[in-house]
Amino acid sequence: MPLSDVTVKIDLVKPSSLKGLGTPLILAKVDGHNTYKEYGSLEAIKADYAETTAAYKKAAAIFAQGDNAPSKVAIGTYGGSTETPEEGATTQATFSIRNAFDEYFDKDWHFLILADATADERMEAAKAMEEKSYKFVVLQVTDREEVASYKGKDRTIVFYHPLNDEHPDAGLVGSVASHTVGSVTWKFKNIVGITPQDIKADELKKLHTEGAIAYVTKAGHNETSEGITASGEYIDVLHGKDWVKLNIETSIQSAFSNNGKIPFSNAGFSLLSVQVTNVLQTAFANGIVAEDADGQPVYSISTKTRDQITDENRKNRVYDGLSFTFELAGAVHSAEITGEISI
Repeated sequence: MPLSDVTVKIDLVKPSSLKGLGTPLILAKVDGHNTYKEYGSLEAIKADYAETTAAYKKAAAIFAQGDNAPSKVAIGTYGGSTETPEEGATTQATFSIRNAFDEYFDKDWHFLILADATADERMEAAKAMEEKSYKFVVLQVTDREEVASYKGKDRTIVFYHPLNDEHPDAGLVGSVASHTVGSVTWKFKNIVGITPQDIKADELKKLHTEGAIAYVTKAGHNETSEGITASGEYIDVLHGKDWVKLNIETSIQSAFSNNGKIPFSNAGFSLLSVQVTNVLQTAFANGIVAEDADGQPVYSISTKTRDQITDENRKNRVYDGLSFTFELAGAVHSAEITGEISI
């Protein structure tokens, strides 16, 4: 994430456009160089990556989603050499997928797609994303036995699809990620260019239990079978959590930057509280925050007064007295309907 003087921690308690957060990063293994570059079209990508490369094909699947596709795609590379200084000498090492993840993590992207990764590299990326507990890695898994190895990971989206020449991981991000966060669920989504698979109901249920999704046909409509990560958590829940976190951090950082001074006083704390209120109101309008029976947003914000802050934090100019809670709006993913027939 970008540099900031603000830290927002959100604990997900059950039960319970600013920034779109839809930009994908495609990681490609390329010998000889390690780069990060953003592209606004397939034509621009073609200048650096041939149409036969996996990176180009992933990008093509993203842009194939038409009006739903993001305005830009980032491509980062790994696999080249990197130099490490050691006491007057320089050693050569391979720039690994973990090196690339760490190097590019703070760039402006939110969904990681792997173009050329091995199973070991997919797992390494999933572990790295879990450690950050922010953003997502989206994996296409063609081996049914590999699916369960990611079970329990909040930040990994596992798309089981055995056709190597199709790219549902990239298509999914292109189809859904750039919608207003909170306005859509990731289930029921059509992906252009992807062939639905004939998966029996019991097997599909097992896939979902293992934390994976698939592309199937239901009632004549081709769609994603679920909208979950490998932990079973809903993607839109975590995406909404990321949106709230980033936009509160950004709003308060802007308040710091745009005011000559925010006093360490109740008036100053109130100004910070207003930033949180504005973000949560937008989150409500976007469909992240639930509404009560009267149609009002279900959230609360608490602030500590100056005399409730420790002497140490006052000395260091750290205000730790602002907190908030909100209830997630959620979405309907299935229905159980009871009927009665009269004779």
